[in-house]
Amino acid sequence: MKNINVPMLLLSILVIAMFVGVGLAIALRSIWLVLLFLFLGSVLMSFGISRKKKVT
Repeated sequence: MKNINVPMLLLSILVIAMFVGVGLAIALRSIWLVLLFLFLGSVLMSFGISRKKKVT
């Protein structure tokens, strides 16, 4: 059985939460929240990708 990389799992859950937040912000019709969640989701995703490239 493979070991679970808990920090990367939490980071990916956080990225998913940011994009769910985009959906909620669209429902609230708040452009500022949409932009904020898109920015945070993109930054966190790029951080995770760069961290994964350093590990492998």
